Amino acid sequence: MKKEPTAVEIYGENYNVRGEGDPAYLAELAQYVDARMREVAMQMPNLEPMKIAILAALNVSDELFRYRKRQQHTTELWMEKTEELSEKIGRSLVEASRRTQV
Repeated sequence: MKKEPTAVEIYGENYNVRGEGDPAYLAELAQYVDARMREVAMQMPNLEPMKIAILAALNVSDELFRYRKRQQHTTELWMEKTEELSEKIGRSLVEASRRTQV
């Protein structure tokens, strides 16, 4: 089943995009890309649109990679804490078992 295209505008250009999910989500993505391109253009107003798009893509990629690293770090911390708690619970159960056997 083909999805109907969603009309979006990015940096003054109109695009018809197809994707999974809600057309409003695609519009939100397009607005985000547009905003990032405009940020780059404000910092470097003499760049051509293709270079602005590439720099915006690098900025978005940097955000994604940083987010992934934070998520990985958080997951590792949770795993360590879960293991520590599991060991404490195990020791407590062994101690409680010994006390009830006495």
